[in-house]
Amino acid sequence: MPHVIQRLLELFKRYPGVIALGGFISGIASFILVDRQAGLASWIAILMLVSWVWLMLENTFTQLFTKVFKREIPQPLLRYATQMIHQESLFFVLPFFFITTTWNSGQLVFTGLLTAAGLISIIDPLYYKWLAPRRSLFLALHTLTLFAALLTALPIILHLTTAQSFKLALGAAMLLSFPSLASSFPINHWRRAVMLVAVTLAVGGSGWLLRSWVPPATLWLNDVAISTEVQNRTPGASLKQVSASQIRSSGLYAYTAINAPRGLNERIYHVWQFNGNEVDRIALDIHGGRKEGYRAWTYKQNFPSNPVGRWQVRVLTEDGQVIGVLRFRVVDDGQASAPQ
Repeated sequence: MPHVIQRLLELFKRYPGVIALGGFISGIASFILVDRQAGLASWIAILMLVSWVWLMLENTFTQLFTKVFKREIPQPLLRYATQMIHQESLFFVLPFFFITTTWNSGQLVFTGLLTAAGLISIIDPLYYKWLAPRRSLFLALHTLTLFAALLTALPIILHLTTAQSFKLALGAAMLLSFPSLASSFPINHWRRAVMLVAVTLAVGGSGWLLRSWVPPATLWLNDVAISTEVQNRTPGASLKQVSASQIRSSGLYAYTAINAPRGLNERIYHVWQFNGNEVDRIALDIHGGRKEGYRAWTYKQNFPSNPVGRWQVRVLTEDGQVIGVLRFRVVDDGQASAPQ
């Protein structure tokens, strides 16, 4: 049995792209299955998280292996197993984040970091010679990978809301980072212990303050429209530009169809902004399970005396993560173009 495991790991090491490709394919498969509301996606996500159980309990499992088989697993193979889990997890979550990222926002940074981490995980010279010797960078990749994996898997498996998943994933990342920091910087004085606690809290605080930069991995917009009418739950012509007199007479609808996993009940917000300033925040409750997305809209009639300018409707989760942004302009009468 140990010989088989060693041969298998050596084979994967010879073809490092196989694990990454497998993770990416499983991520795409899960994304498609979630989109189609298939329960198999939950099992794929569970299998991915099981690998993290191994990673966090690696020492216990290796000791048990040694006790049962009277042989030790070579350290290079353990390091490669860690790399495999990083690869599989990163390429599992990337399809979700590629779809749900609002690319003209700070979310570009988060998804860009995940992409860079994925590339590093499959390039051995970068992973072993550049990343692994730098404990702080290795810890950062390790924590980021677990954080992204939990953000993606928890809504699929446990039907947690995006807000609940974010808090749980952030808490898990903090708990993971503390023992890793402690092993890298041994606690030999009470001041160092205080410093480690402070660093751990800083990691969590930074994650919370920058939560709007983190895409909601399992929520995405299927359809959006700014329109003057909604009939039979279907919007009229989508507008990019509308006249001031038109919105005063008929108001405006912000229509969104949001895809969410089956069983997920989520509160979202339509935040209306005028020239960068919030003027309205309207709560909507959505329910996952509809292939075309849960259709919801807000209707605004009260506009400023001079509404001419740039408008946005930001679609946010309860914790402020951006699902998407609808943009339009209000112009003086006579300047409005035809519906687009």
